[in-house]
Amino acid sequence: MSTIAHKIFNQANNNPAKIAIYCDENSINYRQLADMVSGWSVSMQEQGVKYGDHIAVLLPNCIEYIALMLVAANNGLVLVPLNIALPIEAIYQAFITANVKHVVATANILKLLDSKIPIADDSLWISLDEKYNNAILLIDLIGEAQTNFKSEGQDNAPFILTMTSGSTGNPKPITLEQQTKLARANSAIEIYKISNIDITLVATPLYHSLAERLVLIALLTGGTAVLMPRFSPSEWIRIVEEKQVSFTIAVSSQLSQIANHIDKVKSIDSLRCVVSSSALLELKIKERLITKLNCEFHECYGTSEIAIATNLTAKDATFKLKSVGKAISNVEIGILTDNGTIAGVNEVGEIICKTPMLFSGYYGQPKLTNDAIFDDYFCTGDIGRIDEDGFLYFLGRKKEIIISGGINIYPADIESVIIEYDLVQENAVFPFPDDKLGEIVAVAIVPKEQFNLRTLRLLCAERLADYQQPRKFFIVEKLPKNSLGKIMKHQLISTYT
Repeated sequence: MSTIAHKIFNQANNNPAKIAIYCDENSINYRQLADMVSGWSVSMQEQGVKYGDHIAVLLPNCIEYIALMLVAANNGLVLVPLNIALPIEAIYQAFITANVKHVVATANILKLLDSKIPIADDSLWISLDEKYNNAILLIDLIGEAQTNFKSEGQDNAPFILTMTSGSTGNPKPITLEQQTKLARANSAIEIYKISNIDITLVATPLYHSLAERLVLIALLTGGTAVLMPRFSPSEWIRIVEEKQVSFTIAVSSQLSQIANHIDKVKSIDSLRCVVSSSALLELKIKERLITKLNCEFHECYGTSEIAIATNLTAKDATFKLKSVGKAISNVEIGILTDNGTIAGVNEVGEIICKTPMLFSGYYGQPKLTNDAIFDDYFCTGDIGRIDEDGFLYFLGRKKEIIISGGINIYPADIESVIIEYDLVQENAVFPFPDDKLGEIVAVAIVPKEQFNLRTLRLLCAERLADYQQPRKFFIVEKLPKNSLGKIMKHQLISTYT
């Protein structure tokens, strides 16, 4: 029995006419959603899609995306959500790494895939919007369902593979079981006191674990999810007012942009609770939001592998402003020193976490999974300290991840593309502060003779996703290195930011 899907079916039985999801000008109630999921589930079985098959999802935020999540839960399928902005080479690498067999996408993306990626004869292609080649149009697929449906979902089986890497190299698919996704949603429901009267705003792409969790939070409680197709601060404010949104978790870079627009609004009365995630908010931005939003305001810390690990309430923030809060219920946070011992009070080291919401591992990469575990704790790769009251302070990212607009960007992915330009001798990618996105990509380049920056920009535009594009270029004679020849990126950051 599918834990998640059947809980949503129960909501449909209890409140069939209640709106489950808004997206753009479209909406769907719980009965309609359940019927869509049931019809799609039957059709997938009729088309030969088997339990455990992996399905790539390349869709914008839409109602059908959420329905597909529930179909996967119902049928015991494994979703591989991918960013539609990725270059075709990155999509191809993700298909291989995640063992993708079937695809659900728009017709335009299917055309792109068809020209680059070989698909097996027993693979199913589903088009969301238009007919294309041998792909089946979703509306036709659902309408053709004839046979009786047998639910095959299991709560302890893989459900979603969340990709953590970007455009090149070897991506790391995080394996999440149904029971893990359910535990993460229930934890947030408990922390933030979500109920069936809440209207939850989802403002990040559904290939993010955060967006998936927000949808499940709303549907599992019998509430309503409001899905933004794309984010802008003015549109966020408009939707909150129009739909009377009461709860959301937003990435900090979004909230920073919202803060710059909030003064134009008289008041937003519907919001009950807002949570900031992914990075610390600047004090002045946080104060402005708390004043104008006039609601319960939280900050949290976590990663895709562990979900929310700490929570900082507005009350705690009055005397622990620079922290990211204390460990939530049933979660343990520690600090691991370089010599492999647990750190003492205020001693700096790597943040580690023991949690029942832990991922199941990196798909197909057991060594990488084992290397990330220390005595039942997950090693986050982030640096921090814990004070005498148990509050965690985040100090930086050991793995050198750049977070731009809530999206993780890996410097090595960009560096490997730039070095292909034969007039580049060396390069190093690092984060550069940005008022809108939190961070953008900067690169320091040691050029060869007759270096042409325009040619390099064209190469990046061709090979990298929009969010990975370097926005700042620094031409240098040499890169700072230590005695072992390792580039010291912290010196680049201190010099140029």
